[in-house]
Amino acid sequence: MTTYPKNRSTTGLTKTAKPSESGFHSLSSVDALTALAVDATVGLSEADVAARRLQYGPNEIAPHPVRGVASILIAQFRSLIVALLVAAAIIAFAFGEEVEGYAVVVVIVLNAAIGFFSELRAVRSMEALFEIGTVTTRVRREGKAAKVPARELVPGDIVLIDEGDVVTADLRLVASSKLQADESTLTGESLPVGKHTDPVVPGTPLAERASMLHKGTSVTRGNGEGVVIGTGLNTELGTITGLVQEARDEHTPLEKRLDRLGHRLIWTTLVITVLVVVIGMARGRGLVIIQTAIALAVAAIPEGLPVVATISLARGLRRMARRNALVNRLSSVETLGATGVIVTDKTGTLTENRMTATRLLVNGSLLVLSDSHNELSASDDDVGSPTMDVARRSLEVGALCNNASIQEGRRFGDPMEVALLEAAHRMGLDRPSLTAERPEVREEAFDPEVKMMATFHEVPDGFIVSVKGAPESVLAVCDRVVTKSGTLPLDSAGRDAWMQQVAALARTGLRTLALATRTTADAGDYPFRGLDLVGVVGFEDPPRLEIRDAISQCRRAGINVVMATGDASDTARNIGGQIGLVSADERDAVVIHGSEMKPVEEMSRTDKERIVNARLLVRVSPRQKLDLIGLHQQAGNVVAMTGDGVNDAPALKKADIGIAMGQRGTQVAQEAADMVLKDDRFLTIVAAVEEGREIFENIRKFVRYLLSCNISEVMVVGIAILFGAALPVLPLQILLLNLVTDVFPALALGLGAGIGGVMNRPPRDPAEPILTRQHWLGIVGFGFVFTIAVLGSLLVAELLLGYSQSQAVTVSFLVLAFGQLFHVFNMRDPASPTIRNEVTRNPYIWGALALCLSIVLVVTYVPPLARVLSITPPDLSGWILVAAASLTPFAVGQIALLVRSRYPSDRTGSERGNLPL
Repeated sequence: MTTYPKNRSTTGLTKTAKPSESGFHSLSSVDALTALAVDATVGLSEADVAARRLQYGPNEIAPHPVRGVASILIAQFRSLIVALLVAAAIIAFAFGEEVEGYAVVVVIVLNAAIGFFSELRAVRSMEALFEIGTVTTRVRREGKAAKVPARELVPGDIVLIDEGDVVTADLRLVASSKLQADESTLTGESLPVGKHTDPVVPGTPLAERASMLHKGTSVTRGNGEGVVIGTGLNTELGTITGLVQEARDEHTPLEKRLDRLGHRLIWTTLVITVLVVVIGMARGRGLVIIQTAIALAVAAIPEGLPVVATISLARGLRRMARRNALVNRLSSVETLGATGVIVTDKTGTLTENRMTATRLLVNGSLLVLSDSHNELSASDDDVGSPTMDVARRSLEVGALCNNASIQEGRRFGDPMEVALLEAAHRMGLDRPSLTAERPEVREEAFDPEVKMMATFHEVPDGFIVSVKGAPESVLAVCDRVVTKSGTLPLDSAGRDAWMQQVAALARTGLRTLALATRTTADAGDYPFRGLDLVGVVGFEDPPRLEIRDAISQCRRAGINVVMATGDASDTARNIGGQIGLVSADERDAVVIHGSEMKPVEEMSRTDKERIVNARLLVRVSPRQKLDLIGLHQQAGNVVAMTGDGVNDAPALKKADIGIAMGQRGTQVAQEAADMVLKDDRFLTIVAAVEEGREIFENIRKFVRYLLSCNISEVMVVGIAILFGAALPVLPLQILLLNLVTDVFPALALGLGAGIGGVMNRPPRDPAEPILTRQHWLGIVGFGFVFTIAVLGSLLVAELLLGYSQSQAVTVSFLVLAFGQLFHVFNMRDPASPTIRNEVTRNPYIWGALALCLSIVLVVTYVPPLARVLSITPPDLSGWILVAAASLTPFAVGQIALLVRSRYPSDRTGSERGNLPL
């Protein structure tokens, strides 16, 4: 038995040849059968099948792993800040501080529960998209046709192919009849492509291998037979799956930022704790200083940060879902806001994914076909009724020579045939009415070899032959042309003139079909000779109505949009111009073809810069899409990638945000993506980016708020220890502040609507931390203001009001509590009004303040709770002192904001909203 390329296992890639390297597309069908040791008329024997299945394994690709409940739960604890909380709880229990320990545990469990259920719901919604049934394939084995499960195919099997079949392995065609296949999921080519048995030259790009059918594509017309040359991972689809496995899942920018913040907090906490213990031991304070150190550690850790971040992201996830963007990971919500580059395909995302007849070339004139009215408009002033009669006759031919149908608004059939029916309908021509008058008696199906189709229709004096096909093919068999002056001879010069006009249409990105007709007395006559040319129709997949505005929004937001399509260069250039991706001056912009892209390791700096600066790329392979994403990431951009086909999956996984189509996307693409668009609209991506930016602004606000509160607690306690004074705030009181009065206002900030205008500034630097140097200076500045207010009130209570230590500590606790609540109003943007701003308009803020004020009053005046927290209710003088001191940070902050608004500094969009101090 002749040997053939060994298949790769389903568990990993091996070093055997890939299908693209095996050369079957360049072998004759006879040589391919010989190489695979099979007779096409007989097929494999059962013994051969068993032996080959044992050697090469089943024809399947490892299924997408389902994220289990345990995996999702464990993911909630993979954060340095959560680890810090766990450490704090352990230390608290170790030193007998059980109340503090249990309180921190509650925070950890609450955070994990919120994140777990939000992410579980999103993941299960995504997995619901991936349901797929078992596929069978017709084969010839031992001389008989039979249906077998697709997973049982082996190299050498003879597969019988019919219209409508899904191709379940890579095949070298050995017989074909008018065969066409939809390869859009694999190559990005939006229209069906013709197939034949003739070999193509070695090294032909995947999209042009007419002698091959590939796993995952579908047959749209005709029939044939093919020999299996690759199964499982040893198919083009398998190669792409291997690239998906190679593409590493990138950590989101938010995860990186929170990890960096976690590192800073760990070192801050350790340094503070060690210093306090050393100072305390030196002064002989023993166990008391250990308790104080725990208090400081509790103060330094923002226990509410994970909870608030998780809830804020979960709410953003739900808001995006309502806007038709389904996100499967919480942290990916914020990543969208940092997006600087969107690499998008064309069909269905930028365009309607609906072929439309928009131009009609008749009588030497170019007519514009309206997409919404029953009319034709002309580009020439001399066009009159006779030309319109020719135009009507052209569309009549297009409606007759047609297999598509439109039923109750639903379209069935080839996209270009549907477009012809719609254009004819707008002229008052319906195929059912036409065929009722002229019944169809014969069809010569479209043949990829002659590139034409014909139908015969009976009329009283014979038969009308209606023909459509590729312009060069139809013109070659036309002897006459229908004009407004009648039918005239068509010579070679006339054909050349028509082809020049057709070429001009093609240069604008239109696909073209020629329409011709003649009469005959014999329904069995050969259709493709002696024809009368009536016109040429130009088709396009029109841009979505909202796309131009969406591209403009991206430009204002500093986002670079790159089109990577499987279509031709002219089509990409034309659509790019229509949607504003390239300006009128750039209509001749350089389009980078996949054949021009070298491997990254062979690229010069100039090559890389040229690709990164390109906005139009065509015919790029899955590996080249991976390289494109990687080059943009190396340039410092956060990259979002849209895709729907199998060929897009590796790049979707490699991108910072992979965005798959929900309506027309393949299972492989959806599994690799971070987000699925339920409506397949580019505008939804723009809305998601805006949502992500708003979320980051909110995250930055509540992180600043939480840390400024925590730093103030650390400074208050630390300075008191440094000077050997009594603690102005007790450990359990600090924990109450961190878990109640800090968390709820922070959560309200995280749920706010934002300041607006986030899409009018460039994306932030991916390397920029959540808190910049200026933010940290502001946090420390507020810490000093809080320290002065709290320690000042403590001294006034003891020295001027004559309070006991317990009463004075209660005053300082209440000053810190109310001061932190009022401090939330300092989180507004400096440019926003003092009274009516994004914070005061946030209803969650007022709810949080009311709740926290109530809690503080309850723990102050309910005796059991007051005893636990060592609180003594103050008298009227004490409350006046509390009110005056607690308003001090608010007043200082508002004055600083006012000064900042009067004398704004130069700041980038990412610095917007910095603290005023």
